[in-house]
Amino acid sequence: MIDHTGINVSDLAASKAFYQTALAPLGYTIKLELKNAAGFGEKDGGDPGGDFWLSSGTPFTPRSHIAFHAKSEADVIAFHEAALKAGAKDNGAPGLRPHYHKSYYAAFVYDLDGYNIEAVCHGNSQAPSITPDVV
Repeated sequence: MIDHTGINVSDLAASKAFYQTALAPLGYTIKLELKNAAGFGEKDGGDPGGDFWLSSGTPFTPRSHIAFHAKSEADVIAFHEAALKAGAKDNGAPGLRPHYHKSYYAAFVYDLDGYNIEAVCHGNSQAPSITPDVV
């Protein structure tokens, strides 16, 4: 089990603002801020320092893929909409990805530095199945 992870970002202030908006539908907020880093985590509980960290620095090459757990398909959709409004580039609209498993419901975006960020729900879906070309 992974306890926490993080990425380097080119503009910490811009990335903090982006992730505050994009991850809010998933119940994430900034839990701890340091001079050159910020830890995000679930608003109610979890690690007091957060489990997803942004650090000021040169973004990783190649860019990492990070998937955040969503409690519902509605949360996946809300994440996707919020991330796009915050400046993300679309990398896969909300929908089923049955090539992963029959109830894998996810959305994908590229963040401000080009990291592939995903929100995924593994519940039973009644949504129409899509098979995206990307992801």
